Amino acid sequence: MLKAIILIGSPQKGTRFRPLSLEIPKPLFPIAGHPILYHLIESCAQLRELREILLIGCYQPNEALSRFIANAQQTFNTSIRYLQEYASLGTGGGIYHFRDLIKSNLSDKDVFFVINGDICADLPLVEMLQFHRENVGEKGFTILGTEATERQSTNYGCIAWDKQTNEVKHYVEKPSTFVSTTINCGVYVFTKFIFQILSETYRNNQQLYNDSSSAFTNYDLGFSRENIRLEKDVLSKLGGTGQLYVFPMGNKFWTSIKNPSSVIYANRHYLELYRMYHPERLYKQNDSKGPTIIGDVFIHPTACVAPSAVLGPNVSIGQDVTIGYGVRVRESIILGSCVLQDHCCVLYSIIAWNSTVGPWSRVEGTPNDPDPNKQFSKIEQDSLFQDGKLHPSITVIGNNVSIPGEVVVLNAVVLPHKEIGSSSKNQIIL
Repeated sequence: MLKAIILIGSPQKGTRFRPLSLEIPKPLFPIAGHPILYHLIESCAQLRELREILLIGCYQPNEALSRFIANAQQTFNTSIRYLQEYASLGTGGGIYHFRDLIKSNLSDKDVFFVINGDICADLPLVEMLQFHRENVGEKGFTILGTEATERQSTNYGCIAWDKQTNEVKHYVEKPSTFVSTTINCGVYVFTKFIFQILSETYRNNQQLYNDSSSAFTNYDLGFSRENIRLEKDVLSKLGGTGQLYVFPMGNKFWTSIKNPSSVIYANRHYLELYRMYHPERLYKQNDSKGPTIIGDVFIHPTACVAPSAVLGPNVSIGQDVTIGYGVRVRESIILGSCVLQDHCCVLYSIIAWNSTVGPWSRVEGTPNDPDPNKQFSKIEQDSLFQDGKLHPSITVIGNNVSIPGEVVVLNAVVLPHKEIGSSSKNQIIL
C-alpha cells in the first residue's frame, strides 16, 4: 500500500502571499486554472499503488476546502482526507501527531510520500519511488533535490551528497555560508521508521522545554510546544548516518510558492506542462471567431472573451470572467468573475476575484523571472520592500477592486474592496 501526505500549512504562515490568501487558503489558490493542491494531487495520482492522500494543516474546515476535497476524490478516484492540527505543529509535528492514522494499513516494508503544499513542480514521483526501492534500505529515506545557484542555495535547505551513492553526507537548512548547490524540494519518501526518529525528537524537545523555555524562543509565536521542524530537527541529524539519500530531479521544473511573483512563474510552467501532457486544457485558436491566442493560454469554459481580444503568452482566465473588445493580456492570471473592459491592458499581473479594470486602463507589473544567464537560477523570493521602498514586482489587484478607465496602475499591490481614484506607481494601496 502507498500513501501520500501533503502539508498545507496554516493561515499564520505565508504572509508574503497576501492579499491573495485573504479570501481562500493559499493551497487552494488557482494556478493555470486549478488550485495548487490540485496539481500536487495530480502528481500523486500517477502512482498506481496510491490508495490514500492525507492533507495535514491548521486551516479551519470550510466550504471551499470541503468542496475541493469532494471534487478531487471524484476526479482522481482516490481517498482524500483532511487532518486538522489543533495548533501549528511544524512540518514534522503534524506527521507525528497523526502517526496512527498514517501508519494504519502500512506494512513495515511500505513507504509513504510527504510533500510540502507550497511548491509547484513537474514532480518525478514514480521515478523517485523506483529509486528508493532499488537503492535505499527499509530504514532509509529519500529526499528530492534540485539545483540552484551558489548564492541562492543559502535560501533553501542545502544537501551535500555523494554523487556515486546518492547518500546525503550533510544537510543544513538555510545556512549562513555556502554548503551545496543541491537544494531540498520539499518532497520525501519515508518508511515507518521515521516515526521512531520523530518520537525521539519529540521527547528531546519536551525535555528542553521543561528544562528551560528559553530554548524555544526561536519558534514562531503561536506554535505549540509539540512543534517539530522536519528540516532542522530531523533531516539535519540524518546527514552522514547512511539513512538519508537524495534523488536529483534533473532539469524538471520546480519552484516554491512564497509570493505572488512565483505564481506568475509557476503559471507559465504549468501551461507548458499542459501543452506536453494535457493539450486539451489549453484554448485552441479558432480562425473564424474567438480571440487571438499567442502561446499557451487557459480559458475557463464559462468565460466570455471578445473576438478582438489578444491573450498570451502564459495567461490563465478564470470562471465567469468577461473580457471586452481590444483587451490585451499577457503573463497574467485573471481570477473568477472579473471584468476587463474594452481596450484595457494587463501585463505581468494578478487580478483577483470580482474586480473590474476600466476601459483604456493599464495594469502592469515588473517580471521577476530567474536570471536566464545563470544556470539553475531560481526565482528570487524577495521581500516587498527594499531600502524602505516598495520593490518593483508584479502588480496584484485584490478581491473586489474597481479600477476606473484611463488610469495606469504600475508595480502596485491593491488590497481588497478598494476603488482606485487615480493612477498609482510603486504603491501599496490600503
